[in-house]
Formats: sequence, structure tokens, C-alpha cells
Amino acid sequence: MAYADHSESSSRTISIVIVAIIHAVLGYAFVTGLGMKYVKKAAEQLNVIDVKEEPPPPDEEPPPPPPEKQVEPPPVVAPPPIVQTPVMAPPIQTVRTPPPVFNPVPVAAPPPPAPPTVSKAAGPKGDATRWFSSDDYPASALRAEAQGTTGMAFDIDTSGKVSNCRISQSSGNADLDETACRLMMRRGRFSPALDQNGSPIASSGTRRVTWRLPE
Repeated sequence: MAYADHSESSSRTISIVIVAIIHAVLGYAFVTGLGMKYVKKAAEQLNVIDVKEEPPPPDEEPPPPPPEKQVEPPPVVAPPPIVQTPVMAPPIQTVRTPPPVFNPVPVAAPPPPAPPTVSKAAGPKGDATRWFSSDDYPASALRAEAQGTTGMAFDIDTSGKVSNCRISQSSGNADLDETACRLMMRRGRFSPALDQNGSPIASSGTRRVTWRLPE
């Protein structure tokens, strides 16, 4: 912009000087009495230069601004409280809930299987009176002169063998009772009981043995 102003001022100054010279020449010619032809001739020989004003140079574009730096804001720190008041915990309300009552539902047990129908009871094999004899009298019972009747109950399996003998009636002497059950399981043999189909089945039996001192 300063260069353009300076050029414009110079052009105006030159124009003013030229105009002044023209006026001075015309005044001189008028004073000296020179003819108009000389004035006209001088005016024709005078070249007037039109000075064109140069257009101002385009404005220079300002440099781009520097990129802005992202400045992270400082962390916000809460100031400590001036007065710290204790925080009271809210009261806890307990509600007593009775425990659930468990009512067990009784489950009916399945009915026991029906015992097989005995179509034929077990019977002794051979002479059952020979299973016991006076030779089997315990020596301790002889010395004690013990005698009496022993009642027994026992089981008979499908083969007719006696097991699980137990005293149902005591003779009053333990040796006589123990000997009766021992001999019953050793010597007792039965034909097993049969069901309605004729198949052997387990059963039970009873027996009474009378002990008398030998004469």
C-alpha cells in the first residue's frame, strides 16, 4: 500500500509541473507578443503524457493461524469438607418371619406281597420219633435229675432242611432246651411245602420233645 501511494504522488507532481510549464510558456508568449502561431506550434509540439495509475497490488493473504493446541483441563479436586459430620447408619428393622412349617405327606407303603398259598404242608421224612432218644440225654441234666417238655419253632427251606430253631417253651433246664434244638436242626428232615402250582416253598414248623429220666 505504501508503494502505491508513493507512485500516485509522483505522477500527480509530474502532471502539476507540466501544467505549470505550459502556463509559463503561454504567459511568456503573451507577454513577449509572439504570435499565436508560435504558441499554437509550441502547444502542438508539447506532448502531454497521460500517466495511468497503476492498479494497487493484490492484498497479501495473511498466513494461516497456527494450529490450536488442545489443553487438557486440570483435574477437578473437591476441597475437603470443613466440618465432617458423622453419618448415622439407618436403623435396621428386623421382621421376624416364622419358619415354614413342613407337613410331611405320609406315603403309603406298598402292600407286602401276598404269601404264597400252601396247598400241601411240609411233612417229616421217616420216623420222627427216632430223632430224639434217651441216649441223647445231657449228662448235666441227668446229674441234676432234670426233666420236662421243650417246645420248639423252626423254619423249613425248600429242600426240607430245618434252620433257625428257637425255644417257644422251656423245659426248665437250659441243657435240655439247647440239646433239643441242636438235634432238631441236625436230624430233622421234611418234605417241603408246596404252593398251588406244586412248587416247593419255604415254611415253618413246631415240635415238642418230652425229656424223662431213664429208668
